[in-house]
Amino acid sequence: MALDVRPTAPAGAAVAPPGRRRLRTRLSRLDVSLSPYLYISPFYLLFLVFGLFPLGYTFWVSLNHWEMIGDHEFIGLRNYTRLLTDDQFWNAVGNTFGMFVIATVPQLLLALLLANALNRRMRAPTLFRMGVLLPLVTSVAAVAIVFTQMFGRDYGMANWILHFFGVHKVDWQANKWSSWLAVSTMVDWRWTGYNSLIFLAGMQAIPQSLYEAAAIDGASRLRQFWKITVPLLRPTIVFVTIISTIGGLQLFTEPLLFNNGYMNGGSLRQSQTVAMYMFENAFNRFQYGYGSAVAWMLFLMILIFSLFNFLIIRRLAGGEK
Repeated sequence: MALDVRPTAPAGAAVAPPGRRRLRTRLSRLDVSLSPYLYISPFYLLFLVFGLFPLGYTFWVSLNHWEMIGDHEFIGLRNYTRLLTDDQFWNAVGNTFGMFVIATVPQLLLALLLANALNRRMRAPTLFRMGVLLPLVTSVAAVAIVFTQMFGRDYGMANWILHFFGVHKVDWQANKWSSWLAVSTMVDWRWTGYNSLIFLAGMQAIPQSLYEAAAIDGASRLRQFWKITVPLLRPTIVFVTIISTIGGLQLFTEPLLFNNGYMNGGSLRQSQTVAMYMFENAFNRFQYGYGSAVAWMLFLMILIFSLFNFLIIRRLAGGEK
């Protein structure tokens, strides 16, 4: 005969009626299923108000001939068709992608190597790990002033160093490639340390037993880095690449300050980015409809290029084929 081992209520204790027990069970299930959505809802509510609504409103403005003074007129996609034949817009696109490639690719490689160095045993590791953030907390205006002086034509440090190798003075602000290189150097100096800390966080999540087993098998540190660290760091690499893509295609402050605050990026528009061209049309020429069209084209460029980078990095880092 089987024994009933179910717990029984103590003598004299009040037993909840079945209806109330069912209600408590349902509330408990709702708490488990709905609580996570309630916790993250403030972010999405703020994003709806300050992100999604401005994005939709900007698209509506881009469909109008909208100037600072006067009524706006609905013109459909005419701003976009005009944009596709605008030489100044495509020049800004070329500048943006040029500086993005020159800045982002070395930046990510240097950040990965720096993170690998910071992941080793050393004295005062916290001091060095926090020290790589100093360029980021420095005022971008101060950074631009220093780098503008470094890349000065007559007395800049860059030309002073090139002089020892027999290279003539370079007018860094006047030429396309030189201005790209100067702005990209400024961007790399500011953001390499930040990305290295993200890589470092991913590296410290890798079990040390894998490195110990590889060392016993005779694998060098370089081989351990390429065969263990990089493959297991794939999600972090994808994340950092996408974030760097978004930031690189939105480049605005560094080239603006490097050109002494001129929104056209120089007399030949040699370093004007898409974000600068958008600002120039919207707030200098007061063509809000056309500036909004530029903003939406920039949004689509970032979306497409981020997806492209995601697929490429997944494959290169050992993702699904």
